[in-house]
Amino acid sequence: MAKKNVEAKGADHTAGLRGQTPDELKDALLSLKKEQFNLRFQRATQQLEKTGRVREVRREIARVKTILGEKAQAK
Repeated sequence: MAKKNVEAKGADHTAGLRGQTPDELKDALLSLKKEQFNLRFQRATQQLEKTGRVREVRREIARVKTILGEKAQAK
């Protein structure tokens, strides 16, 4: 049952991402990559508190890359 909530959250967020321009998506991707680096660094030094955030960021990066690819193909 919890999985449905996660899927709905992802679908809502994906719809919001689709409304952004490619430049906005590239900025979001850069920001997510920086966050991912910081999370990896925290995990390596054993200072990471929210371990689930690593997974969320990785999936968010995949969403943004997918939408960027779709927009590039549509041109």
